[in-house]
Amino acid sequence: MSTTSQPNCSHISHFLLSGIPYLEDFNPWLGFFLISMYIVAVMGNSSILYIIRVDQELHEPMYIFLFMLSLIDLLLATTTMPRMLGIFWTDDRETKFSNCLTQMFFIHFLSALESGILVAMAVDRYVAICNPLRYSSILTSEKICKMSALILGRGALVMVPIPLIINRLPEWKSNVLSHSYCLHQEVMNLACGNIMVNVIYGLFIILSVMGIDSLVISLSYLLIIKTVRGLEDASMKAFSTCAAHICAVLVYYIPLIGLSVVHRFKNPTAPHLHILFGNVYLLVPPVINPLIYGIKTKKIRIGFKKVYNKIIHRVKTSRNI
Repeated sequence: MSTTSQPNCSHISHFLLSGIPYLEDFNPWLGFFLISMYIVAVMGNSSILYIIRVDQELHEPMYIFLFMLSLIDLLLATTTMPRMLGIFWTDDRETKFSNCLTQMFFIHFLSALESGILVAMAVDRYVAICNPLRYSSILTSEKICKMSALILGRGALVMVPIPLIINRLPEWKSNVLSHSYCLHQEVMNLACGNIMVNVIYGLFIILSVMGIDSLVISLSYLLIIKTVRGLEDASMKAFSTCAAHICAVLVYYIPLIGLSVVHRFKNPTAPHLHILFGNVYLLVPPVINPLIYGIKTKKIRIGFKKVYNKIIHRVKTSRNI
């Protein structure tokens, strides 16, 4: 790194990623645990993608949105977990500045997409339970395409500036990150220049994307609860399908909000709390979501059984040949 006229500031060409504090001696075991999580995430989300694609009965709005969620989770896991394995197994902590910006964009972009899809799934359940007779007329294929395009466009529009406003910063106090991946809210705090633009824009994203999305999701489920209260068993059975969606929402938003709060208001009594929230926010949803939907959604369970029976049948047929 070449020093500049400002004390303790310099230009950098790379960042150094970190593992989990105080657990460095267990890095090989953490690597096995992480690769196990990655295998579960890849197999689980790939299975859901395959089942929904081949089963015509699952070509409904609810499962189309689930297909999108699984695809996003698969991409998010691939964006973070393989790079983390390099830290745990080979102590390869160095990442180029440009690679850090690229990973940063995809993490935040995919997070925005996941938030938008969770909103779409909440709206889908609201329409299905509160307006069942108009469900097919409201959530048409054309409207699903428009919603998907809106989610994709919003994610790209608000997240493209993030690496750009980081790249404009001239010098850095340090190049050591406390996370195992690159996040905007941490990288900006290492800069020597004026980061007011980064702070304001980061707060804008949290409020305008995740904040509004969480409010819409909360309102949708409150209206669903209000609708099904006191109704017959059929409606309560329909409401029970929302349990999977609520679990997915909680697994995603609780650590996300916690990470944002901790990064802005650090607690000296728990200096590594942001690392816990960051790992839960990025690593757990891609692993947990396929399990949640596989267990709680009846048609997905049936789809898994169909695929399993086909595989068993092919194996038996090949053996007989």
